[in-house]
Amino acid sequence: MAQARLWLASIRTPDKWHAPYGRPTNGTLESVSAITADDLRDYVKRIFARDNLKVAAVGDIDAAKLGDLLDTVFGDLPVKSDKKPVQDFSWQDTAKQRIVTMPNPQSVVQFGFQGLKRKDPDFIAAYILNYVVGGGGFSSKLMQEVREKRGLAYSVYTYLYPLDHVGVFAGGVATENKSVGQSLDLIKAELDRAAKEGLTEKELRTAKDYLIGSFALRFDTSSKIAAQLLAIQLEDLGIDYLDRRNGEIEAITVDDIKRVAKRLMEPKNLIVTVVGEPEGIKEAGL
Repeated sequence: MAQARLWLASIRTPDKWHAPYGRPTNGTLESVSAITADDLRDYVKRIFARDNLKVAAVGDIDAAKLGDLLDTVFGDLPVKSDKKPVQDFSWQDTAKQRIVTMPNPQSVVQFGFQGLKRKDPDFIAAYILNYVVGGGGFSSKLMQEVREKRGLAYSVYTYLYPLDHVGVFAGGVATENKSVGQSLDLIKAELDRAAKEGLTEKELRTAKDYLIGSFALRFDTSSKIAAQLLAIQLEDLGIDYLDRRNGEIEAITVDDIKRVAKRLMEPKNLIVTVVGEPEGIKEAGL
């Protein structure tokens, strides 16, 4: 999710300049050039350990054979890793619009707010809200407003990105330079509308039906099953998550959605980064 890092870098304050979440995920010319073989060996020694290891196995194998295989592959790893601690990260009142000039007939826009961590009690409501606003492909509100009604972009989207120490609710659009201002106005208006009004009962019902009904499609291949089991471990959701998940979605009300929308989509916290030569907009904020 390098997109989220792009505009997260826009909100760094001096005391957080070196925070991991503010660093480019692919490094820089200078930082990558400076990496040595000893650095890589040191990283493996510090990070690759059994207390970091999560395994999901799916297929024609029993526990004994899997245990032997895991011992063979991972048995020599140290028991504990030596990870550096990362502090939780948050921002408030940091609305900002940043433009990075790059000669191109199109501009790429990334926008977002602080989101929620996966274990936040409001995460499921945010998950449904995201689906309706921009995460549901052609059925999403942003896709309807920006692409279907006006043909301003091929795609516009939002997503939830829960990290261990901060959550991100972000999105993006790419459009020709002359349409950036109009596209952003439509996106901001839709986000503001959701923050003030939430969802209707019909919108919520339609989203629930899809998210619950399509859940089985995440388990139609061995690789998908393994991916789901691994995600449950990484997020520490509990062994009963598969039994709880659809019920947690069904329990969300329009009042829940409205409360969470107001919590997430606070205009004074919106960060926008534009790369290109957009017409009719300028940098703003801090």
